[in-house]
Amino acid sequence: MGILADSLDKADAAHFTRPLPKSAQKQMQYLVKQTKGTKAAADLLGVTQRTVERYLTGQLKQPRRDLAERLAGEVRKRWQPRVRERARKQAATTGGIVIDTRARFGFTAAPGTTDDPRLRPITQGLPPAYAARLFDAHAAGAAEQQLQDIVAEGLQEIYFKDRGRRAHGLLVDFTDIDYLDVDY
Repeated sequence: MGILADSLDKADAAHFTRPLPKSAQKQMQYLVKQTKGTKAAADLLGVTQRTVERYLTGQLKQPRRDLAERLAGEVRKRWQPRVRERARKQAATTGGIVIDTRARFGFTAAPGTTDDPRLRPITQGLPPAYAARLFDAHAAGAAEQQLQDIVAEGLQEIYFKDRGRRAHGLLVDFTDIDYLDVDY
């Protein structure tokens, strides 16, 4: 996953009303229930079905580091889907999202302007229309570049063009992301 997709997942986690299961056994039980079987959970994690069964019975308690990360990641992806959907729906219809980033922004603009790319820190709220497009693209499995293009277009219209009140014809290049956080 990319930096923007990870940031969207992290923003989802901020809306959870209950903590994720802590033990490997409880995480495995949840994953088996969600995938509807030990075979599907094993295929998802890249382990044998017998290994999944051992975690379920408590014979194995401490997974290897890579397995523990995969297990926690898969549980986090599936945790509280209705809470996650409700928060995204509110952001996509009324609230919008806030993008906090430091990235290199360059411009294609009229002659005589400073269009050299430079590193800028920007914290900007984007309206619900951009949030809806971003969530739809993320849910459809869009590539990281497509997600960045949606954010770049939103920042271009809201931050740089001031909602169409200035800088007509300006095109923004959004590259070299240092960090990016999404909040809604």
